[in-house]
Amino acid sequence: MITFFFTHIAVSNPCAEWTQKSDPVAIQQCQITQGFNQPLYIQFERYFTGLLSGNWGTDQNGLSVIQPIVQAVPATLELVLASLAIMVIVGIPLGVIAATNSGRWGDHLVRVFYLSGWATPTYLGAIVIALVIGPALGLPRSGAYTSTPPFPQPTHMSVVDALLAGNLYYAADATTHLILPAVTLAFVNLGIVTRMTRSTMLEVLPLEYVKTARMKGLEESRVVYRHALRNSLITTVTVLGITAGALLSGTVVIEKIFDWPGIGNYAYQAIVTYNFPGTIAVVVVFAVAVVIANLIADILYGILDPRVEWR
Repeated sequence: MITFFFTHIAVSNPCAEWTQKSDPVAIQQCQITQGFNQPLYIQFERYFTGLLSGNWGTDQNGLSVIQPIVQAVPATLELVLASLAIMVIVGIPLGVIAATNSGRWGDHLVRVFYLSGWATPTYLGAIVIALVIGPALGLPRSGAYTSTPPFPQPTHMSVVDALLAGNLYYAADATTHLILPAVTLAFVNLGIVTRMTRSTMLEVLPLEYVKTARMKGLEESRVVYRHALRNSLITTVTVLGITAGALLSGTVVIEKIFDWPGIGNYAYQAIVTYNFPGTIAVVVVFAVAVVIANLIADILYGILDPRVEWR
């Protein structure tokens, strides 16, 4: 509702922008077709009713906004899952290193690293990685494939579609295109996982059962990773679930810079072209994604923590 009224008040006559203010007749016809000639509360009532019935509106070309969003969401989901994998593979070990070396150089270096990512503006990190690191490593920095693939794309996930088609060349090509945007998204959000792992490990390491494991003569690595880390991951996994929802809505800048065919790129195009239905639909999708991610995080917490009772 907030997005609807904000967009309609900020630009009172989007038809003038769509028709480039060149034809008064075309502007008037556009206003009638889109319903912009109606009072704002009637426009909202029509839009909200359509939203509930599955009619999310049309863009300036008269095309439904549902179809491009349905095609864009899987690509963004693929990017987010790849980023989460990087955050887990890199962030959790770094958090363990920081906790086991608390107050020493290892701890300080890890904190400098993840705080650097946390403090880096998304657009700046994406530009540096796209223009400096990407070319230095020989990685592509735009699109999902180097060329149009000769096979159908049922899932709209580049790597998954290539694997389903049995085309290893395009699977490898899609993977190389996914690396830079996934690394960028992971780098600027890595501090969440690393810091949470460090904090929970510092709480768990002094507990009695960890001391008992050491007194039994177990190797330090086994004590840290099997006993202490296993219990500290409960909170970290919960935070990861919540972070997944935030990552979905944080892909707009990254997808635009890397020309990734996801919902973030679609959101940018919808905003700059005054595509009100598309813009509002993206906000709805992001909001639902955050709610679902929080629900999954709560469920995971209940599964992982035996102290939580289901009622």
